Amino acid sequence: MPLSSPDSPAMPRIAIVGSGFAGIGMAIRLLRMGITPLALYEAGDDIGGTWRDNTYPGAACDVPSHLYSFSFEPNPAWTRAYGQQAEILEYLRHCARKYGVEPFVRLRTRVVAARYDEQRGVWKLDLQTQDHQSDAHPYTHTDRQDTAQTTETVEADVVICAAGPLSRPALPQIEGLDRFEGKLFHSARWDHAWPLDGKRVAVIGTGASAIQFVPQIQPRVAHLALFQRTPPWILPKPDHPVSPRAQWLFRRLPFTQRLVRSAIYWRLESRAIAFVVSPKLMKYPRQFGLGYLARKVKDSQLRAKLTPDYLPGCKRILLSSDYYPAVTQPNVDVITTGIREVVADGVVTVDGAHHRADAIICGTGFHVNDVGAPFDVTGVGCADLGAAWLRDGPEAYLGTSIAGFPNFFMMVGPNTGLGHNSMIYMIESQVRYIADCIRALKRRGARTMDVRADVQRDFNARLQQTLAHTVWQTGCHSWYQTRSGKNTSIWPGFTFSFRRRTRRVRESEYRFTA
Repeated sequence: MPLSSPDSPAMPRIAIVGSGFAGIGMAIRLLRMGITPLALYEAGDDIGGTWRDNTYPGAACDVPSHLYSFSFEPNPAWTRAYGQQAEILEYLRHCARKYGVEPFVRLRTRVVAARYDEQRGVWKLDLQTQDHQSDAHPYTHTDRQDTAQTTETVEADVVICAAGPLSRPALPQIEGLDRFEGKLFHSARWDHAWPLDGKRVAVIGTGASAIQFVPQIQPRVAHLALFQRTPPWILPKPDHPVSPRAQWLFRRLPFTQRLVRSAIYWRLESRAIAFVVSPKLMKYPRQFGLGYLARKVKDSQLRAKLTPDYLPGCKRILLSSDYYPAVTQPNVDVITTGIREVVADGVVTVDGAHHRADAIICGTGFHVNDVGAPFDVTGVGCADLGAAWLRDGPEAYLGTSIAGFPNFFMMVGPNTGLGHNSMIYMIESQVRYIADCIRALKRRGARTMDVRADVQRDFNARLQQTLAHTVWQTGCHSWYQTRSGKNTSIWPGFTFSFRRRTRRVRESEYRFTA
């Protein structure tokens, strides 16, 4: 739907970019508000965002299922305590069907630019629509090459960017990567058609994705060379099947599932004390993590390679009960020597050792910081959002509004990420806030609203001051930070404090135009 004509002058035309949890959740709220001049633009060939793209073996969530779901749509049929990729994706599809979002979704439609028309107070979106997609280059962000592509420009009164920070896979900057003659792909673009069985496989990276897929492929491959730059803190994952009896109870007595959800929330939320209030408390998870490592890895040399030298939480704490057993197997080598280059048949480390490989799998995460906006965004006075973010690091007010970009809202924007609880809670907080912004436009009879630059500046100054005393700034460098060390990813506080700040828009913090 091209957003060609609003139902009434007071009803804004709204464009949502992305159809993961954030985009679907926002669309549901708008439809409940009776706003139907609405379109969700999705570059992929299905909804689901992260949970559509990451199909690698073992892909699963590290937040318990009953909390990693919308509060208004509990799922009594979760089969495991921690949801797996296919089940989470089906949950999102279910939500889109049940709440009538599907007719408003345009698949295979990439937003490549958004330009603000100051004279008319509207946004112009440049779209590329693909009639067919393929996985010709499954390790790159622009992997899906079209055979028939059309372009068009549409207008919207409000743009909501729900593209998400974990949507642009990052290949490692290694000399010779393009010269490798074997199979090369990123974990977020897994090539299921290529047989790993009996092959020599090199895995670059030991982050959240790798600790899930390494145990799955280790029994299948002839040899696995695991290139590790920094060992992660790993704690056992308390995953287990949800019994049919529990599922029956949740269906028949929904309040029992709400109680379980609440208990999980407060258990996880209590961890913010160590992340934010007193990082010294991380000595207890550190002792537990070292004990777990010692029990699972008996070889002292390997255990030394796998021992982190930073506080738990400074980088993302990972949950796995099968990673350590996998890397102790005789067909796995954990290599901590830096990589010098990739050659036609493998990887060469800085000590000159040649590690032959039939395939290289990059578990190297995503472009989160030191990158521009998800697409070209031009605001008031031709302000370039991507250039500003590259220069100073991503920044917004409450991770949602950006000065100089009227009626442009971010979801899961700068400094809304978490290290201790469910992002769905944060997403629902932003959904509520953006919905109230749209109501504020209607209440005032205004065409646009733009957060004041001083409000955004003061907010981020206080936020960075708070971050300086958190566990994320205790010495390690993580993907939460820019190259300069500025943390532009994490919310430095309790999630309920973010919920309180976003419960209602403070209209004095915005400039409205008629």
